[in-house]
Amino acid sequence: MKIYSISVVLAPSSGASVVLANATDMSSFSFYQRGSIAEFLTFFSKTVAERTQPGQRQSVEEQNNIAHVYNRGGPEQLAGESSLCCGVWELKFPLAVVITDKEYPVRPAFSLLSKLLDEFTAKVPTSSFDNPSTISFPEIQTFIQKYQDPRQADTIMRVQQELDETKIVLVRQVQLLAVRCICNTHDTAQDDRISPAKG
Repeated sequence: MKIYSISVVLAPSSGASVVLANATDMSSFSFYQRGSIAEFLTFFSKTVAERTQPGQRQSVEEQNNIAHVYNRGGPEQLAGESSLCCGVWELKFPLAVVITDKEYPVRPAFSLLSKLLDEFTAKVPTSSFDNPSTISFPEIQTFIQKYQDPRQADTIMRVQQELDETKIVLVRQVQLLAVRCICNTHDTAQDDRISPAKG
């Protein structure tokens, strides 16, 4: 289970999308592959962001990677800022994209995206969307490091793992207790055969 890239993207209804913040983990690739892989991850993130409608979550598979994208936008979102573009009012809502391998679970990926958007919209003013080079959001590095373990993103998954571990310990204890009971019963039966009859 591996996260390769996390991005916050602005995908206006008209025009090309823009990456507002991103982080990548290329530790599993050779030095010579990293440049082309970084380009692919950026292209893939922007493409799925442009094709995701407001209020939609989707997962798109390409090669051995899956892009999970969450477009929380819509008129009910307070984070959006409107601007006049070509005589049409356009709302600006950031999207979040995470690119993972096939083994990374879906629910933690979308939980991560939701947390990322919450933190990004709380810390980055929408007025800075027009000039992405001025955006400073170092927390995205923390997200990619912390959520390499999907249990950090998903409470249900973490509780399930704890229950599984508890079940394993409980089963072992029951097995040991059963073995002791069988041994005690066997020893008692032998004692009854060996002991002299009272009379």
